[in-house]
Amino acid sequence: MAKIKPSKGAPYARLLGVGGYRPTRVVPNEVILEKIDSSDEWIRSRSGIETRHWAGPEETVAAMAIEASGKAIADAGIDAEQIGAVVVSTVSHFSQTPAIATEIADKLGTDKAAAFDISAGCAGFGYGLTLAKGMVVEGSAEYVLVIGVERLSDLTDLEDRATAFLFGDGAGAVIVGPSQEPAIGPTVWGSEGDKAETIKQTVPWDRFRIGDLGALPVDSEGNIKFPAITQEGQAVFRWAVYEMAKVAQQALDAAGISPEELDVFIPHQANARIIDSMVKTLKLPEHVTVARDIRTTGNTSAASIPLAMERLLATGEAKSGDTALLIGFGAGLVFAATVVTLP
Repeated sequence: MAKIKPSKGAPYARLLGVGGYRPTRVVPNEVILEKIDSSDEWIRSRSGIETRHWAGPEETVAAMAIEASGKAIADAGIDAEQIGAVVVSTVSHFSQTPAIATEIADKLGTDKAAAFDISAGCAGFGYGLTLAKGMVVEGSAEYVLVIGVERLSDLTDLEDRATAFLFGDGAGAVIVGPSQEPAIGPTVWGSEGDKAETIKQTVPWDRFRIGDLGALPVDSEGNIKFPAITQEGQAVFRWAVYEMAKVAQQALDAAGISPEELDVFIPHQANARIIDSMVKTLKLPEHVTVARDIRTTGNTSAASIPLAMERLLATGEAKSGDTALLIGFGAGLVFAATVVTLP
């Protein structure tokens, strides 16, 4: 029996660089209130959101991802040709095939890097990070580019009082590469498909076939509504507050890190009240820096964690070498948490 040659990867993997891109248009709550019966105070108190960024016509999923990736590549100090794989997490690239990752890999100038998309909602960055770590350690790629990118303004129903104010656009990217010491902990991840109805797309794409148009929802002016993201807010809030704090603690335990040893907490930027509740449940010490990028960026799904990470490092609120707990959770329902050393 022939023996397969063992892989020769790195002993461990780490984050080497991070980059972000926020669209130029800043949208205050007042714009959202043009379509829904609410108030700025209500939106701020319920979500913590004051503004969000919405992409213009030229700020496509690919364009935003390329901008963020270029910054991550420069931050890591490598060349695009060294990237062996590109993993893109997004739910707002509307072409079923080919994967947007292939276009991004080509335009960045990689040397025919492996490229694929994943759909894991707001946990997508964590899923991609886990896959990248495996590639580096297994040896199939020395450097992996992981991107979270969304144009959720395209999937927002501006007449839905429960969700119209939540979503924003943007892209965040990291380079994962070899390390001589552990710098990305074990991932605690999973799914609860029995709760899939709590966050979903309003109607599937195939409803737009000619015979189904009459069954599609319409807006206040009688126009057919484009599919949007809808959610059962209270059910999602309870799940995130009670279950995701447990997952976060499991990730700390798996990494052998106590709350006292943590420097930074970067949760998915879904809701400020969820973040506050998780901090309280985890009993994080006051010295732990907590990402609150949601205030000016909104919920950018797969992009939220790398965008928040990039801002903390850029402002000096976090520094290279800090130990950070990351956790993403959302549609599926899916989740992923891990402890990392910041780039």
